[in-house]
Amino acid sequence: MCDTGDQQTTAAVLVKEPAATIVETLKDVTSYEGEDAVFECRLSRETTQDAQWFLGDVPLQSNEMNEIGVQGVRHTLILRKVTLEDCGPISFKVGQHTSTA
Repeated sequence: MCDTGDQQTTAAVLVKEPAATIVETLKDVTSYEGEDAVFECRLSRETTQDAQWFLGDVPLQSNEMNEIGVQGVRHTLILRKVTLEDCGPISFKVGQHTSTA
């Protein structure tokens, strides 16, 4: 704010978070039926941007079948006790960036 007594003006500062990029992409995983399948990728920086895992086109949530974890820039997905129905593309999306295995 600038105040000269009879005149006054104000301005605001807006700070935007730089977009995170995927620096270590997903790798294909082969597992036997009943085993866990673990996927991991790393981002360029920690971020508050929404990150989402997908099996095919279906968004995944952390539950008894899927464990989603974040530790700093490392994002992991564990598919518990996979079945043949779990075969297909796994994707990780953050901002405009996607990695698929």
